[in-house]
Amino acid sequence: MTDTSYADFPILLIDDEPSWLRSLGLLLERTGFTHLHKLTDGRKARDLVAQEEIGIVLLDLMMPDMPGEELISIIREESPETVIIVVSGMNQVDLAVECMKLGAADYIVKTGAEERIVATVINAVNLWELKRENRAIRSTIRKGPSHPEIFSHIATTNRYMASIFSYIESLASSRQPVLITGESGTGKELIARAIHRVGNPPGPIVAVNVAGLDDTIFSDTLFGHVRGAFTGAQTRRGGMVEKASDGTLFLDEIGDLSAPSQVKLLRLLQEGDYYPVGSDQPEKINARVVCSTHQDLQAKGKERRFRKDLFYRLQTHHIHMPPLRERKDDIPVLLETFLGMAAEETGKKKPTYPQELPILLATYHFPGNIRELKSMVFDAVARHHGGTLSMASFKDAIQAHSGSEVAIPPSSSEAHKNPFSAMDALPSLAEASQLLVMEAMARAEGNQSIAARLLGISQPALSKRMKLLRDKQQT
Repeated sequence: MTDTSYADFPILLIDDEPSWLRSLGLLLERTGFTHLHKLTDGRKARDLVAQEEIGIVLLDLMMPDMPGEELISIIREESPETVIIVVSGMNQVDLAVECMKLGAADYIVKTGAEERIVATVINAVNLWELKRENRAIRSTIRKGPSHPEIFSHIATTNRYMASIFSYIESLASSRQPVLITGESGTGKELIARAIHRVGNPPGPIVAVNVAGLDDTIFSDTLFGHVRGAFTGAQTRRGGMVEKASDGTLFLDEIGDLSAPSQVKLLRLLQEGDYYPVGSDQPEKINARVVCSTHQDLQAKGKERRFRKDLFYRLQTHHIHMPPLRERKDDIPVLLETFLGMAAEETGKKKPTYPQELPILLATYHFPGNIRELKSMVFDAVARHHGGTLSMASFKDAIQAHSGSEVAIPPSSSEAHKNPFSAMDALPSLAEASQLLVMEAMARAEGNQSIAARLLGISQPALSKRMKLLRDKQQT
């Protein structure tokens, strides 16, 4: 079967036997490779490789004008990214090992090797294109996106988020899968839609939440079925893969896939085809695949609950969404965005909020991330009846979710250890109390009410401590 996507891929064939060169060329042309260069004299290879971009070189070792081993070294020197495949009439293990040491990617014996040659060339194409994509990504990532309007649906002023947008722009021409990871509520689906918008494909983005789907439902949902596939299947039904044709297929919560479904997804990504339920005829996928999960797939792989080969295939391009507690500088812009959305939905005028509200929110660790903040804002606007927005519902939500008056962000595993355990000399109780009060006031940006909540004491009690500190400093 001819694949037109290979047509422009540059391949150089080197062999002193014109008949073999012609036969090899016809084999590759039938596969879809039409951008072929052919040489019977290896000495001409250096100039050709230096002048043109060559993705793959297939060469014979037994050349009368130049030894194949020397030719490998020359090509590797002129074009380090070119994939070299040795196709030789000699079946010698030590010679194959020597070629690999010099930089050849594979060694194939000519006799009856047509299928292996084709498979090896196709794999080499995928490897070469992936390297080229990664080079392009490294060279184009900037401090911020070139087209920020594409990301206008994502409210942020965070620098790390800007770098994510830039990375997404660099993936525009890639057809490789993208894996988006991050805690629930961090905006993974918004990122998937941004990837689709940047690529600007003619087809739609089709989102499927695969959590909880058994293998049968997964297959029918994604791949569809043919008439008579099962009881009640009176007509053919196309699956989500078909609906996403010329567009993007977004698979959410991929970490919950069953083992059989993981195998089918791996085939879809690796081979580019799938079987509708009840059919023995494969269909080709024509969509970019983007997946997301809140789970640690690498850890699941070590526990044999997620296929390692699927994990490595998925994370060709990987985007990790930071939790809200790591982008607290976005709280003001998110607050403004959600207030506008909530006001429009409830038919109310967008309320103003106390200047200390963003400070209060920044002291909370937001286990539900952006989704939790949105819920808080919508609830507060629903309760709002005029004037300045009350902070009461925010305080109630923080207290309820924190389990106490104190909202301590669990930034790492170190958060629950004794901060004094590593000290050789302990501070006095008065000194420790003073440092704790100063840190709370710094986090609360000077707001005593919020600092008192962080310390788990009343505001009058904090005011008393602050007065004692001032008096001590003045004496």
